[in-house]
Amino acid sequence: MRIAVDFDGTIVENEYPNIGEPMLFAFETMKKLQEMGHQIILWTYRSGHSLDEAVEFCRQHGIEFYAVNHSFPEEEKEFPNIVHKRSRKIEADIFIDDRNIGGFIGWGEVWHMIHPDSGPQDIQYVDEKAHRNYPRKSLFRRIFGK
Repeated sequence: MRIAVDFDGTIVENEYPNIGEPMLFAFETMKKLQEMGHQIILWTYRSGHSLDEAVEFCRQHGIEFYAVNHSFPEEEKEFPNIVHKRSRKIEADIFIDDRNIGGFIGWGEVWHMIHPDSGPQDIQYVDEKAHRNYPRKSLFRRIFGK
């Protein structure tokens, strides 16, 4: 399965343009998903030097992405004349992002949603610290102010 993952607010705390602290269980979960054969794509607003820093930060934490801001690694080489004219939407089975309706659910919940029958994963538990960047109101309250 291809899994697209945002960087700021999902892999790390949102400190853009700086790099925040890693989110609780982010790297452990991504490593386990890769071990199980899933392809992890970094899908982020970052570009240029800021993107290079994010990729290197993840590499230092043991994550090599299948692709970065592309659907597959060779996309830019195969389609050099159209890749920058195409939408930045990528082809993935799952998108993990802090901008989901309701906010980021935490890496423990991500794990259990992707592999509900895999049994307990000793490094994956929902922890309130995983949600510390998201004291958001519900979508209804944000739209209607109630």
